[in-house]
Amino acid sequence: MTQKKQYVTIKGTKNGLVFLLDDRCAYDQLIEELTEKLNSNYYQHEDGPKVRVKVDVGRRFLSDESEAELQKVITEGRSLEIETIESTVISVEEAEKRQQESQFLTLTRMVRSGQVLKIRGDVLLVGDINPGGTVMATGSIHVLGALKGIAHAGYEGNKKAVITASLMAPVQLRIASEIYSFADIDHEDTFMETAFLKGATSEIVLERVQKLVHERPELTSNTNQLTEE
Repeated sequence: MTQKKQYVTIKGTKNGLVFLLDDRCAYDQLIEELTEKLNSNYYQHEDGPKVRVKVDVGRRFLSDESEAELQKVITEGRSLEIETIESTVISVEEAEKRQQESQFLTLTRMVRSGQVLKIRGDVLLVGDINPGGTVMATGSIHVLGALKGIAHAGYEGNKKAVITASLMAPVQLRIASEIYSFADIDHEDTFMETAFLKGATSEIVLERVQKLVHERPELTSNTNQLTEE
C-alpha cells in the first residue's frame, strides 16, 4: 500500500511551532491536510496560552486572499498565534521596490522653501536644503551643501538610515519615527556632521562624520571597486 505523501510538517521549538508547508503540491491539497492535522484535539484548546507559530511556505507565492485563508485555518478556534509567514517568492512590485531601495540617487539642485522631495533608497544631494525645504528618503540622506530645512531619512521605518551634511544647520531632523528639533536647543552650525539613531534608546545623536565608520560599518559596500596604492 502506497503511503500518502505528507505536505505539512509541524515542528516544535523552544519558542513555539514551525509549520513547513510543501510548495510542490496544489494549494487546495495543502489547506486540506493542514486542516485535518489542526483538527486533532491537541490543537483545539482556544482558551489556553497562545502558542507562537512561524509558517514557511517555501517557494510558493500567496495572494492576499490565500494568506488570509491560511491565517484563518491556523488560528480560528485554536490557541495558535501566527508570528510570521515566510516565502522565498516575492511579487513583481516588491522586487521593483527592493531594487529602488538598493539604488543611490544623486541630485544636483537646490531645495527651496515649500518644496518636498521624496526618494526611494539613498540620496546624495549636491546642493542646499533651504529653510522651509524638505527632503525625505526611505534610506539615508547625504547633503553635499548646507542642510537648513528638514531632512527625514528612513521615513518608512528604516532605523539604520543616517543623515549627513557638509553644513548641519537644520530646522528639524527625522530618522524613522524619531524627531530631533533644533528650535529649542543651542546648536552651533557644524561642518561635516552626521545624525543617526543610537543604541537601544533609538535617540537621534549628532557626531562628526568620522563616527560613521564605527556606528554604521554596513554603509561601506562595493570595496572590490577600490584600489589602494
